[in-house]
Amino acid sequence: MLKYIKESYEELTNNVTLPTRAESSNLMVIVAVFSIVFALATWGVDTVFSKMIKFYFNNLLN
Repeated sequence: MLKYIKESYEELTNNVTLPTRAESSNLMVIVAVFSIVFALATWGVDTVFSKMIKFYFNNLLN
């Protein structure tokens, strides 16, 4: 286990490079936009299914 931790730390310090501030900002905007679009799509599908279920129980069962 200690060997794994030591090798992981060496990998992190020697081979991993962090993105620049500009790259991080661009990626953050992309993630935020995708999250908003995905949330709106989920809300839309939920709204449609909710209306379909209400229609089914209100009209078809009476």
